[in-house]
Amino acid sequence: MRRLMRCVWTWVALPLGFGAVALTPLARADVPAPAPPPAVPRVGRVWPVGTRPVVVRGWEPPATPYGPGHRGVDLAAAPGTPVRSVAAGRVSFAGRVAGRGVVSVELGGTDLRTTYEPVSPSVKRGDEVAAGEVVGAVEPPVSHCAVTCLHWGLLRGETYLDPLLLLPPWLLSRGPSRLLPVLGVPLPA
Repeated sequence: MRRLMRCVWTWVALPLGFGAVALTPLARADVPAPAPPPAVPRVGRVWPVGTRPVVVRGWEPPATPYGPGHRGVDLAAAPGTPVRSVAAGRVSFAGRVAGRGVVSVELGGTDLRTTYEPVSPSVKRGDEVAAGEVVGAVEPPVSHCAVTCLHWGLLRGETYLDPLLLLPPWLLSRGPSRLLPVLGVPLPA
């Protein structure tokens, strides 16, 4: 198996004559490439609101840590709509931040944390929640969306990720459900 290598630039002085030198980059291929970030496991079992909510605004990762972007997805939801944990975990925060209700859930067996806002929490810090368990209700808009929506975020440490990566394809697709034959089970006569 070939090992991926990354180039590291080293500046080398090359003589130009008459005592002048030019700095020229020299690539080194003996430094191994950094490991890719771990993939997001598809541990989501339900949408946070509804069955297939409209995505009002999608994931737009910022180019820099403090740059513009959208660090989550906005899902259309009426005020009072139940907000569900997409996967099993433990509530790490339930309260108000900058005037908005926020619930954060550390997802079990992962290094990931989901956030939901604006939400009136129905859980408290330390509560264990199952996938699909209600953690609160959507609050009226607090200047985040033009329409009432739920902002759903996903973090690994301090790095924001696309929360839609948590959902398996069968939750993301809009096609009809299909039953497949089970191998080894005879069909009825």
